[in-house]
Amino acid sequence: MKQLTIAVPRGALFEGTLDLLDRLGVDTAEARASDRKLLFEDAGLITMRPSDVPTYVEAGAADLGITGKDVLMEQSERDVYELLDLGYGRCRMVLATVAGEDPAAEALRRLGVMRIATKYPRVAAKFFEDTGRQVEIVEVKGSVELAPLTGLGEGIVDLTATGTTLEQNGLVVREEIAVSTARLIANPVAHKLKAQAIDDVLERIRGG
Repeated sequence: MKQLTIAVPRGALFEGTLDLLDRLGVDTAEARASDRKLLFEDAGLITMRPSDVPTYVEAGAADLGITGKDVLMEQSERDVYELLDLGYGRCRMVLATVAGEDPAAEALRRLGVMRIATKYPRVAAKFFEDTGRQVEIVEVKGSVELAPLTGLGEGIVDLTATGTTLEQNGLVVREEIAVSTARLIANPVAHKLKAQAIDDVLERIRGG
C-alpha cells in the first residue's frame, strides 16, 4: 500500500472505509483522531467530500478512491475505473413526495410536468427520461426534504439509508431508482503503472 495514494470519503462512508483500510494494514489512527487535517502522507491517505473523490482520482492526485455509487452515477463523465463493489454504506436512491395522494403524479396528470428537487440532477433527469415522464429539475445543495414542504417542488430524488429523515418530514418513498454502496475506483494511468500494487489490494479485499 505504501506506493498508493487513496482518496477517502468523509461523512457516512468514513468509518467503514477506515475499517477496511485497517484490515489492509493501513495506519488510520491519525485520520480517525483528526477532524481538521485532510492529508495523511505517511499513510497515503487524502480525506475529502465523497463528491470530490472522482475528481482527485481522475486527475491522478490519488491512485485509488472510495465513494458511493450515487456519486459515480451523477459524475458518469469522470474517467475512472470502477473496480469493486465494497458492499458497505448501503443506501437507496428514491423518489419521495409528501404522504397521502401523490402530488407529483397529480402534477404530471394535470400539467404534464412535475418539478423535482435533488442533489442528483443528472441521475434524476435520466430516470424520468427513461420512464417517459416530463420533469423540471431543481438542483439543491442542502436539505432536499424542505423542497416539497415549501412548494419548491412536488417531490425529491434523494438518498435514504433508513427512511427516518423522510418520515420525520412527512415524506414517503414512491419509487426506488437505484441502490448505492461504497465503490473502489482507480485512476486509469495508475491502474496500468501500479497494476501489481492495485491487484494486491483487490486480492486482499476479496480475501476478506
